[in-house]
Amino acid sequence: MSEITDKDKRKEKSGEVLVFAGTTEGRKVSECLAAAGVGHTVCVATEYGGIVLNPHPLVRVRRGRMNREEIAAFLQHERFKAVVDATHPYAKEITHNIKEAVKELAEQGNNIVCLRLKRDNTRADRFGDPIAFFETNEDCAEALEYTEGNILLTTGSKELPIYCRSENMKSRLYVRVLPGMESLSLCMEQGICGKQIIAMQGPFTAEMNEAMIRQYRISCLVTKESGVSGGYGEKLEAAEKTGTQVFVIGRPEEEEGYSFAETCAELEKICGKEFRKQGRLEITLAGIGMGHENCMTEEVRKAVEEADVLFGAERMFREPSLKCCKGNCKEIYFAYKAEQIIPCLREAQEKNQFTEDKRAVVLFSGDSGFYSGCHALYAALEQEIREQRLRAEVHIMPGISSVACLASCIGISYQDAAVYSMHGKEVCNLIRRIKHNSKTFLLMSGVRDVNRLGRLLTEAGMTECRIVTGYRLSYEDQMVTNHTPQECCELNREGLYTCFVSNPYATDRQLTHGIADEEFIRDKVPMTKEEIREVSICKLRLHDKAVVYDVGSGTGSVAVETASLSDDIQVYAIERNKEAVSLIKRNQEKFGLQNITVVEGAAPESLSGLPKATHAFIGGSGGRLKDILSALRQINPEMRVVINAVTMETVCEVKEILSLYDIREEEIVQIQASHARKAGNYHLMQAENPVWICAFRFTGD
Repeated sequence: MSEITDKDKRKEKSGEVLVFAGTTEGRKVSECLAAAGVGHTVCVATEYGGIVLNPHPLVRVRRGRMNREEIAAFLQHERFKAVVDATHPYAKEITHNIKEAVKELAEQGNNIVCLRLKRDNTRADRFGDPIAFFETNEDCAEALEYTEGNILLTTGSKELPIYCRSENMKSRLYVRVLPGMESLSLCMEQGICGKQIIAMQGPFTAEMNEAMIRQYRISCLVTKESGVSGGYGEKLEAAEKTGTQVFVIGRPEEEEGYSFAETCAELEKICGKEFRKQGRLEITLAGIGMGHENCMTEEVRKAVEEADVLFGAERMFREPSLKCCKGNCKEIYFAYKAEQIIPCLREAQEKNQFTEDKRAVVLFSGDSGFYSGCHALYAALEQEIREQRLRAEVHIMPGISSVACLASCIGISYQDAAVYSMHGKEVCNLIRRIKHNSKTFLLMSGVRDVNRLGRLLTEAGMTECRIVTGYRLSYEDQMVTNHTPQECCELNREGLYTCFVSNPYATDRQLTHGIADEEFIRDKVPMTKEEIREVSICKLRLHDKAVVYDVGSGTGSVAVETASLSDDIQVYAIERNKEAVSLIKRNQEKFGLQNITVVEGAAPESLSGLPKATHAFIGGSGGRLKDILSALRQINPEMRVVINAVTMETVCEVKEILSLYDIREEEIVQIQASHARKAGNYHLMQAENPVWICAFRFTGD
């Protein structure tokens, strides 16, 4: 039986490889070694550096900085076969010390393989100016003295003293550092107060960077050219979106080294183990423009050419732009929805298909951020990554939209135009929207949408409008043509259209509600009178995208006025009287409101199955007020409710019922309006019945 020597014990404890891990790549090397069953030691400079490492029985963590002599002594004592320098590109001193220590041991006959792991970089030329480059932090700090506004410093805490020499600049600094005691202590030593410290660990998405820039009103962002894993691209993207100046401390010239894949290959040879590489996906969601190759951006073209996997609708791969640049990509999936794409990516990952980093590109027609499915897919992919079902990074690349193309063809700006999409969906209150806009752009599914637009304008009597149709924009058979609404009804050439509607008689939208009683179709159905109606609607405290129940709707006057406030409000008019139901529909048609849904039936039973309401107005309860309020509270425990009462008995009933609930923001108002009527040469005031308006919000408890 062999004896286990002290030397063997040390080797078993320390492992065969020493990894200096100051970057994400260093952690990835450690994970690959552990997955292959290779014991190793990871050196980190700070306590926090050890916290972010994944715990593993084969991994020993050594915390603290070492100089050249200490590194040499540690290497000699532990008898490592190899050392991996995965420190940050800017940590020039530690890289120099590692090289010198290995060289010193080699001169003593103790040869250790030294692998310098190079960090992947990000192309800066894909982003817009203004970007200024500086060789050193000192040069950057001097330039910042001539700037105005707040500064977001993302270079770490070690260089902080350089930027704090000037009190003027220090007061403008917001410093993003790791949430470790060492970083926080350095901030405190330099007099950076709490509100100026953003202690968070990345990676940071472009959206998070953008949110920070806007939150702290940043005028200049300072960063190192830190590569993909350092979030360099996400910083530049956020700066471009917000128009923020970027100061970049240029990446130092780096010695020859190994990529991540090359480093793993060398370690396989040294350790005699095969790594199960944990490749990552770089997923790009790209807008390809309108179809013609001339309209695809160079950024998107390059992404498609370099893709390992392509996703998109089948028709896209017949486009000339893709035929000429999809390169040697062998994996093409006719899919563009999350439920189609994510299972493909998961399956490939489970089969270990992506043993190295691969590029997947999902294609969207037009612009990825303009009436596109890109946003929904992006959110789904981000959730997959957060919940660790995918090892991936997601980026978005914009394209040229058909609206931008049509606007340029006809010499019209679209910055002050209304833009809507009829592509596969109804546009709520479309005619009302066009009435209030002199310029409207519309994305169409095909010629039938153009026909429908013509019919709607003709039926609304808006024949003075002129429509410009853009047919197959960007293609050789592109046609840009002027039409009347009637001519649009008769078009029959199938294909993709984008339309521009010019309304020379557009009217300003009324900012306050207030439709005269005489404008409603009434017959003999009771109606909430104008003054009472307006105060009641005010007490509802509506907001955009509110969902409103109008219970006991009568003629629908409250429903009509409420729906008229915003095309994004949805109103459900609940009425049990058949004659009243007919009147509501007639008033709905008269005022051109598609955001009213008429529900025939008695409350509360008729509320079942309706979308969850945010607000409710009760104009008539049919003697079932208690049941209605109970149902409303069950539907939404924080609903805002307004009740109209005419008799003292109803007011007493309301107060008695409300005592059963916890409510807040309670208001009770009595209103009595009088209208003048002529009596010969005189005007006499004729009083309407007084009405109590009771408003409140359920507490949600």
